[in-house]
Amino acid sequence: MKILHIFDHSIPLHSGYTFRSRAILTHQRAMGWDTYHLTSPKHNLATRVDGDEEHVEGLHFYRTAVPRGVSTKLPVVGQSALVSATTKRLTDVTNKVKPDILHAHSPVLNAIPALRVGRRLGIPVVYEIRAFWEDAAVDHGTSREGGVRYRLSRALETYAIRHVQAITTICDGLRGDIVARGVAEDNVIVIPNAVDLGQFSLGETPDEALQRRLGLKHNHVLGFIGSFYAYEGLAVLLRALPRILSEMSNTCVLLVGGGPQEEPLKQLARDLGIAKHVIFTGRVPHDEVHRYYDLIDVLVYPRLSMRLTELVTPLKPLEAMAQGRLVLASDVGGHRELIRNDETGRLFAAGDADALVAAAVDLLRGRDHWPTIKAAGRRFVEQERNWVESVERYRPLYERLTQSNSVGMASVP
Repeated sequence: MKILHIFDHSIPLHSGYTFRSRAILTHQRAMGWDTYHLTSPKHNLATRVDGDEEHVEGLHFYRTAVPRGVSTKLPVVGQSALVSATTKRLTDVTNKVKPDILHAHSPVLNAIPALRVGRRLGIPVVYEIRAFWEDAAVDHGTSREGGVRYRLSRALETYAIRHVQAITTICDGLRGDIVARGVAEDNVIVIPNAVDLGQFSLGETPDEALQRRLGLKHNHVLGFIGSFYAYEGLAVLLRALPRILSEMSNTCVLLVGGGPQEEPLKQLARDLGIAKHVIFTGRVPHDEVHRYYDLIDVLVYPRLSMRLTELVTPLKPLEAMAQGRLVLASDVGGHRELIRNDETGRLFAAGDADALVAAAVDLLRGRDHWPTIKAAGRRFVEQERNWVESVERYRPLYERLTQSNSVGMASVP
């Protein structure tokens, strides 16, 4: 079976999106399928490398050149140029590799080219929705919920999901929203985020040299590892810290990563008078991240409540549980799908600093319960959220589409 995947961007860029993509491709190839990989012009924009093809970590990617001209920078016109460029490149690659299935991954700017090419060449299209484009645009500040651009984006998503042959998505929250748009329930398959258990080990001891260098020795460490976006709610964590310190003075917050909120968070720490208790490491190489996980007592994910976080499940809490780490998270819908309160982790009311304080202090003081919670989290990942089981869910979907397509093609006179 040949599957041509169409991605927004890919490795060597590092993000939850690219790590999920890499895991899917790695495990599909282990199942004996032939996978081919194309990225949109947005990958080249992000890397500033306008090459045609690239080989990364054993995977070959067809790249799409960035469209040129002043008009490409205009709203709507610029997005249309991206779609046209992806459609042209996808047509060329499809004619070359002759796939059985076109599998487009979010955003909808990849689904529209797949639909165009699939219709023209008689190839079934799967659209994998990891988040809705319009909701992501709201968080990034490029759109307003309910505004004209938001409604246009939503209409485009709805058009795509009603016209592709099948839909996959990452969680029940998104599945419910898709079905509500008029799609048959049995045509929406959940392929949940997962982890590769072989990449995560239990019971690693902290790197004492790194611990000393960061000033974490003899401290309770609350931590976050990831990208600093507004919806992550890290400001709630910092606002909770003074009250946590009044209960447990030897506590600090370790923030590993970077992003748009980095400078505002540093300023907030100064304004609150807690700068010496908040350590910003900056971005660290991916193969070094595990060393930072080992320094943290409680991983905190204080996501704010909005459509994006209520519908979408993140990957980071799963990675933390895979390493036997304690997880403290806000009770948005995406977290509730992953964390069973007081069993595999702890939930608190989203956006409520007082609730975060109470939960964090209770966890830090209840060390006797840590082994039970950590073991339950690891067991959840092992049994329900590993990539082997997740990727296996594509099999019946792909087989149904290829068999239906073969019958349809055979019936054409």
